[in-house]
Amino acid sequence: MNNFSIIFEDNHLLVVEKPVNMPVQEDESRDLDLLTALKNHIKERDEKPGNVYLALVHRLDRPVGGVMVYAKTSKAASRLSDQVRRHAMTKEYLAVIRGFPEKQQARLEDYLYKDKRKNQVYVTSKDHNEAKKAILDYTVLGHEKGLSLVRVNLHTGRQHQIRVQFANIGCPLYGDQKYGAKVNKPGQQIALWSHQLGLEHPTLKEEKLFTSTPPREKPWQSFNDHF
Repeated sequence: MNNFSIIFEDNHLLVVEKPVNMPVQEDESRDLDLLTALKNHIKERDEKPGNVYLALVHRLDRPVGGVMVYAKTSKAASRLSDQVRRHAMTKEYLAVIRGFPEKQQARLEDYLYKDKRKNQVYVTSKDHNEAKKAILDYTVLGHEKGLSLVRVNLHTGRQHQIRVQFANIGCPLYGDQKYGAKVNKPGQQIALWSHQLGLEHPTLKEEKLFTSTPPREKPWQSFNDHF
């Protein structure tokens, strides 16, 4: 049984809802990854004798669920990758954060440095020789029992970006053990969801918008009226 759901599919695109805690492609954990699961699904469903072509064009952190797109042809992979490079693919996330940001709506701009040995990202100065600029816009959608629901639009795609930038303003994500260990308990699921993905169809040249809604479970269910 598949634990992913297909949102849209044609000859060039496969848009799916990524399950939480599933890698987007094979990693050192050797756990079943979404790319392999989708290839197996297509091979079985379409009774394909050879290998199935499916390309990863963007990523989501393992704990994050929600909408993402894979390319079913090399032409689609090339054109979608180009959209990612040009920041023409729009990505909107929903997150539940601890506390209340100072502003209801704001842009966060930071310079981030990744310590590869620790797999940890830090806010640093722009003079750091490995610093990369990170930009996001957020809007607070609601408050509930010491938590806030925020809509986040990413302008850069740095690793752990949303998690690090919100922790840096004193509002770590609910359930984030890495950047919010002081306020989150072990075992809590991180509340970050890929909500909307906008792109230009690689062959039809039409603008497409795909949506995925967070699960109706803690802490999301407190904010059901907002999405």
